[in-house]
Amino acid sequence: MSSVWPRPTLDAPAASRSSPPRIPRVACVVTHPIQYQVPLFRYLTASGQIALSVFFLSDISMRGYHDSGFQREIKWDVPLLGGYHHHFVPGWGKPERLSLCRPLVHGLRRRLRAGQFDAVWLHGYAHQGLLAAILAARSLGIRLWLRGDSIPTNGPSNLRDRLKRLLAPGFFHLFDGFLTVGKLNYNYYRGFGVPRHKLFSTPYAVDNDFFVRRCAQARPSRERLRAELKMAPGRPVILFAAKFQPRKRAADLMEAYCRLSSDGKSEPDPYLLMIGQGEEGDRLRARAAATGWNSIRFIGFRNQSELPDFYDLCDVFVLPAAAEPWGLAINEVLNAAKPVIVSDQVGCAPDLVEDSYNGFVVPMGNIEALAARVRDLCGNCALRSSMGQRGAQRVAPFNFQADLEGLLAAWTAPSRRFSAAAEQ
Repeated sequence: MSSVWPRPTLDAPAASRSSPPRIPRVACVVTHPIQYQVPLFRYLTASGQIALSVFFLSDISMRGYHDSGFQREIKWDVPLLGGYHHHFVPGWGKPERLSLCRPLVHGLRRRLRAGQFDAVWLHGYAHQGLLAAILAARSLGIRLWLRGDSIPTNGPSNLRDRLKRLLAPGFFHLFDGFLTVGKLNYNYYRGFGVPRHKLFSTPYAVDNDFFVRRCAQARPSRERLRAELKMAPGRPVILFAAKFQPRKRAADLMEAYCRLSSDGKSEPDPYLLMIGQGEEGDRLRARAAATGWNSIRFIGFRNQSELPDFYDLCDVFVLPAAAEPWGLAINEVLNAAKPVIVSDQVGCAPDLVEDSYNGFVVPMGNIEALAARVRDLCGNCALRSSMGQRGAQRVAPFNFQADLEGLLAAWTAPSRRFSAAAEQ
């Protein structure tokens, strides 16, 4: 399977080269307003190169909701609406969580037909409304694009995997284009036989300008934040920021941190700062308390606007997760020019983390390897600085402009059906 992830070209079809390109009317259908997606919607709208309308199937993130991963009520503190054209699709009931049939939306086909859209862009397909959008686009003759973050799995095959292997090629045949977010996502679609001409790179990106700016603004207050957290000056800070769920493997980092002790009893020199909440929280706190050290800090859930302060404060960011499709926190912290350590099951690693260049990639679950890499970075300020600068350079091309180019490439490409001949 090829690991090449080609950049799209922006050549228009021959018939349209003699006249200015028409601005495509694109309907994006997504389950609910998501803090990572709305800055992209604003950017695309402001570009003037795409006439974008976003259809939300639920307003759950606007009302505040119980996040089972964080095990608490969540209401994001960044604006989720404004700066782009959007609609909330009507549905029955106001469920407190999303599922395949909750909420049960209606009227989407009529709205897509009335909007005279050129393309329908879906984020995933695991909802009744997203499946309805697929059927509507096909029946109305509208181009259909899919963007998701699925990656190949390396574990043993189960019944679900076998069913997907059987059914996915026929299902993917319904789409005219796939907006790939990275190398592993590209390989995922190729593994199901999707031809290269249907794949367009739209890299997973955050608002790089926002994080660069906010991290720079946090720098003058860094020592004040350190003092508020009762951390002594000069000691390195290791940061974990994610849900306390088994697949995020915060316990791996806790055990690796314990191995930084010179004799297994004395407190390590670096601090360990844990941001998040979730089902493993009590177990992690109990393990930290058992050490008797004063160097481990749990500071709970922190909202989106607060995170740049902690990215600026930290010296090393660690995400040792299993089965992580991407890991957008890595994009965020690279914009703070900080080195990162990720497991080899973090999906962004092939794109954003080059081992020994701007961070380290360690085998998932290998505590000793993780501890060694944390020790390497915490003990070498010059290495942290050089890796951090290279990381900032590495993440810079993963931006909204690249996403715009990928969407325009999907628009200007001929709408060809899935065929063996076209693959040649």
